[in-house]
Amino acid sequence: MRATASYRFLTTWLLEAPRQRAWDVLADCEAWPGWWRGVERVDELEPGDAMRVGSRYRVTWRAPVVPYRVRFDFAVDEVDAPRRMTGRALGALEGTGRWRLFDEEGICAVTFDWEVRTARAWMTVLSPLARPVFTGSHDRLMRRGGQDLARHMGVRLLAAG
Repeated sequence: MRATASYRFLTTWLLEAPRQRAWDVLADCEAWPGWWRGVERVDELEPGDAMRVGSRYRVTWRAPVVPYRVRFDFAVDEVDAPRRMTGRALGALEGTGRWRLFDEEGICAVTFDWEVRTARAWMTVLSPLARPVFTGSHDRLMRRGGQDLARHMGVRLLAAG
């Protein structure tokens, strides 16, 4: 078994918006590069079913802190619209991700739980020294995502972290 470095992230965004509207924007991941700084490209590799279960996308991210790109495939395993979507990352990162959306009184809470491990030797080798950089870069990218989502939707972002 090869050595890897594991990471676990939990991001939460609070938006003054209906859950369905936030879901519609997030579920259209091919449009992310148009509004989310850091997402350079999203290509659909397989369409999946009508709910997108079985679909597969190749996503290219550009880190905001250090000048590197991370590209991996994301396969959608489960969709419970407009509440939850789960899937697997394959490629430079391997693991699982889960979007969950909640709403109450006009506020939508969006959470993203990301549990991945490195699949590239250089990432694993650098991990002991670069972990704070990788973690900070991810956190900044996700904060920007919340800001950019709110701006794209024309709503207020109440919290992003």
